[in-house]
Amino acid sequence: MSTDVFSPLFSPVTISGLNLRNRIVMSPMSRYRSPGGVPDAAVVDYYRRRAAAGVGLIVSEATYIDHPGAPVYQNVPHFFGEAALAGWRRVLDAVHGLGAAMVPQIWHVGNNRKRGAPPDPALPGFGPSKIEQDGQTLVVEMTHDDMRDVADSYARSAYSARELGFDGVAIHGGHGYLLDQFFWPVDNRRDDGYGGTIENRCRLAVEVVGAMRRAVGDGFPILFRFSQWKATDYDARIAETPEELGLFLRLLTRAGVDIFDVSTRRFWQSAFDGDPKSLAAWTRHLSHRPVIAVGSIGLDQPHQSKFFRTADNVASSVTDLRMVEEGLARGDFDLAAVGRAILADPQWVEKARRGAFDEILPFTRAAMDDYH
Repeated sequence: MSTDVFSPLFSPVTISGLNLRNRIVMSPMSRYRSPGGVPDAAVVDYYRRRAAAGVGLIVSEATYIDHPGAPVYQNVPHFFGEAALAGWRRVLDAVHGLGAAMVPQIWHVGNNRKRGAPPDPALPGFGPSKIEQDGQTLVVEMTHDDMRDVADSYARSAYSARELGFDGVAIHGGHGYLLDQFFWPVDNRRDDGYGGTIENRCRLAVEVVGAMRRAVGDGFPILFRFSQWKATDYDARIAETPEELGLFLRLLTRAGVDIFDVSTRRFWQSAFDGDPKSLAAWTRHLSHRPVIAVGSIGLDQPHQSKFFRTADNVASSVTDLRMVEEGLARGDFDLAAVGRAILADPQWVEKARRGAFDEILPFTRAAMDDYH
């Protein structure tokens, strides 16, 4: 197939101050390969391979802020501390040396952490609402002081990203982690100014973004990933209507978000009943901000299992980029993020640019465990 069909995807573009050699984004994917939270030489090589193949923008795997309740999973990189930041500098130097832009995605797991979890088993989880089991508090309801501490922690990480020379900073605000827990009424059962209405449920995220904007100043792009779905519920909704979505986006935009990273399972699917527009398209229409679309780009899995993160029907064959190009031409989104396909084949961008889809390695269960 002629690569001319895909030329807009593989042409240089400037978006919110990001000068990119193409519109392909490497989507953030946790790899759990940073012992002690420090990105090592293997992590440098992992990102270097994707940059060498021609990715325009790399969004790092989620990396912890310095709030004590942020971590839970082992070997996830930190975005604080001398050793971890030095590791990220080595990653960034390698990526920049090969012509790609890069932003770190910073992260707090919220109530996914429970008392008894590493690295400090005595420390409870932090979330919008208390979680108890057998008379023990596993997750504390965050106080206003806790929320201020979290916002300050995000701001410190954003400042470090700017000082290290990253091209912006990304916030993980989806998939059922801390900020998303405040968005979702199932997790957020508060009756104060941080619960109830969608405006109140956005308040912590607005404060986090505002603190980050103050820390980095104007002209340093802030990206915000959100999702309707949660890891525990693919049918979840934080916005039931376009009107609610519009309010959600306006609040975050006013706080300082420059680009929305719209995470869906399949980027082309309708977001609301009765209208064909995808969640990315609605976001671009309502926010008037650039949008990254993500969700099965490059994968052909029409009958994908509901539980793609398990062994059930995880494999996907390779598909072309016709629907991506059509969405881009309609103005549904500005950038296309590739996750599992680029995890399986580090050369995905270079092969896709040539139209050599028959050369692309398919996504398999083994790709989730491999590190190449």
